[in-house]
Amino acid sequence: MYKLVVLTDPDNADGFRLAGVDVVIAETQDEARHKLNALIDDDTSGIIGVNESIFGTIDERTQRKIDSIYRPIVISLPIRETLETGEDHRAYLSRLIRRAIGFDITLRRG
Repeated sequence: MYKLVVLTDPDNADGFRLAGVDVVIAETQDEARHKLNALIDDDTSGIIGVNESIFGTIDERTQRKIDSIYRPIVISLPIRETLETGEDHRAYLSRLIRRAIGFDITLRRG
């Protein structure tokens, strides 16, 4: 059975743990890169959630690797600081969806 793992910084780790998720902590960008590659190569990883601040620093080689595999699925997770910057939440969600599925979806109030 595949597992969900979150790669994040120490400040956000407890919140994911409280949600019952396996957490891998990275304190530096270099450590995050090594741990992400190890998680990608782990046969038990099904979905890897990566803290958005870490995801934004992934090197090109690792990004190509992520784009070329079908499992595990690597997704960027928004963190509190991102949502508090005043960015329009619809635009932010639209950008996340576009990145995940490859095209735009218009979000409307129902």
